[in-house]
Amino acid sequence: MKITIGSDHGAFELKESVKKVLATYEDIEVKDVGTYDTTSVDYPDIAEKVCDDVVSGAADKGIVLCGTGIGISIAANKIKGIRCALCSDVYSARMSREHNDANVLALGGRVTGIGLAEEIVRTWLATEFGGDRHERRVNKIMALENK
Repeated sequence: MKITIGSDHGAFELKESVKKVLATYEDIEVKDVGTYDTTSVDYPDIAEKVCDDVVSGAADKGIVLCGTGIGISIAANKIKGIRCALCSDVYSARMSREHNDANVLALGGRVTGIGLAEEIVRTWLATEFGGDRHERRVNKIMALENK
């Protein structure tokens, strides 16, 4: 599996911790699109880079991070084909995959601790889309992009 990850300056440290978790998976290849330090950057630019990889198929999934996770998740969801879920707990991470087939995970570097973020990422990666009745709803969500 290929995952593209990116953060703004407010979540740089959490991004680096998440990359360590991803490195424990032998079957995951990670592409980091920045930022590479705590110098201020604009999170919409990072969201665009991550989501372009997901939409194009260069990545199977994406992970985006900013200070709260809110701004970068909003930016990500403006990109056609993206279903980005901001998760601050393990249950939401599981449901975002099982019910919503989220293809991008958003985390907040200033609001989510490292240990919890690691659990969220592991759960999000391990959970498969449930399909069935959820597929009909996801299709309706995606159809909204064309209105």
